[in-house]
Amino acid sequence: MAAEPDDLAEQFLALHRPGSPLLLPNAWDAGSAKILAELGFAAVATTSSGFAATLGRHDGAVTREEALANAADLVRAVDVPVSADLENGYADAPREVAETVTAARAVGLAGCSIEDYTGHEDDPIYDAGLARERIAAAAQASGPLVLTARCENYLHGRPDLRDTLARLQAYQQAGADVLYAPGLVDLDQIRTVCAETDRPVNVLLVRGGPTPAELADAGVARISVGGTFTWNALAGLIQAARELLDGGTAFLDRAGPARKVIDAAFG
Repeated sequence: MAAEPDDLAEQFLALHRPGSPLLLPNAWDAGSAKILAELGFAAVATTSSGFAATLGRHDGAVTREEALANAADLVRAVDVPVSADLENGYADAPREVAETVTAARAVGLAGCSIEDYTGHEDDPIYDAGLARERIAAAAQASGPLVLTARCENYLHGRPDLRDTLARLQAYQQAGADVLYAPGLVDLDQIRTVCAETDRPVNVLLVRGGPTPAELADAGVARISVGGTFTWNALAGLIQAARELLDGGTAFLDRAGPARKVIDAAFG
């Protein structure tokens, strides 16, 4: 029997251990979620960019209804906790962000994230006061759902540690369970965030950035990969397609070992 959503949320939060971080892979559909669970990951998350790619779109071009339907597919597919990337809550107003989080609870998620990126590159980050109100509204609606508050400064041309830390502290005070500043890669800065907040900290793995072992040593409690697993899957598709166009068949040999894992995951 599948665990109740409240139990999964409690289980999910317990997996966040500073110094022994949860490795949280981002799946793009039910099949990829099943494979990741089969491989032994204790929880999975959605990826807004990866899911958008399955629809032939760029990140940010998915509706709330589509994102929640994708999240529901993952929840039904696996028995481990699932957390959803809900971008900016698909709304500006705190009340509407709360409605998104309420809908996330209804599909059985164990967690979700809300970011402070506006979706407008000319004014990318919400005013600090409004951003805090949005997280407070999300926290009030979240119940046992593990709420991750994201500060997007470093992804949008604002590498300001002081402002990022102030925002994360404000989100903590507003009720966030986990804090996340994607794009933050300097180990000293990551240590500072971990030391000066009282919530588990998530860090995004990036090329050339700290390793999981280094992040664990810095006090990180969760490590995620964003859309990178999706890009790896599509890279495999591109490689196989180019081989076929060139008359090659090496992709046939690579498929065998993968099929064994896939068949086991799909039962």
